[in-house]
Amino acid sequence: MTSEVSTAAASCSSAQAINVWLVEDNETYRGAIARTLDHAPGLRCAGAFGSCEDVLRRLRDDHPPEVILLDIGLPGLSGLDGIQQFKALSPATHVIILTVFEDTDKIVRAICAGASGYLLKTSPAEKIAQAIREVLGGGAPMTPQIARSVLSLFARLASPPPDQGLSQREKETLEFLVQGLTTKEIADRLGLSIHTVDTHLRNIYRKLNVRSRAGAVARALQAKFR
Repeated sequence: MTSEVSTAAASCSSAQAINVWLVEDNETYRGAIARTLDHAPGLRCAGAFGSCEDVLRRLRDDHPPEVILLDIGLPGLSGLDGIQQFKALSPATHVIILTVFEDTDKIVRAICAGASGYLLKTSPAEKIAQAIREVLGGGAPMTPQIARSVLSLFARLASPPPDQGLSQREKETLEFLVQGLTTKEIADRLGLSIHTVDTHLRNIYRKLNVRSRAGAVARALQAKFR
């Protein structure tokens, strides 16, 4: 009877644990993190993989995890490219990057692709476990180094881009383009006619040497990142 109760309790505990998949090509590190997760209260490493391709095959055939810990530098499909495919198959799964890379470009690409957190592999085991719980609570866990990089990035984005010969009204129009507004929405915000906004857009394209809205947005963002 005691054995049956113990078995049932263990089954219940396992069912309530947060299922985590780990994607890491270094076998030694993968094993160490998997063991860490299994020993952390309320967590379970339900799958450990050496590539994004292995994860995609499993996602198509198995119940998806609540969280995926993902390295960036992987053989074949990189972690950055894998995020979007993971999210396409399982939108509810949170992806936390766990990597050695801390440069701004990779941080931005990961977040834009759908990552919910970004940790460095130097993070202590308890920080990794805490990040998994935090992301399920609506947080965006980051190591202090990454958080500083993100804050620095936001500061640069908040500052105006180089002049590039744009008039004040053209700069305002370009800002609204970056925000994704339509021509009509820009006209409404600026109190202008659609025809006038179209004129501003043509001037922006000419001065930035681009041919489309996407090109103008890309050039504006590129200028802000410098």
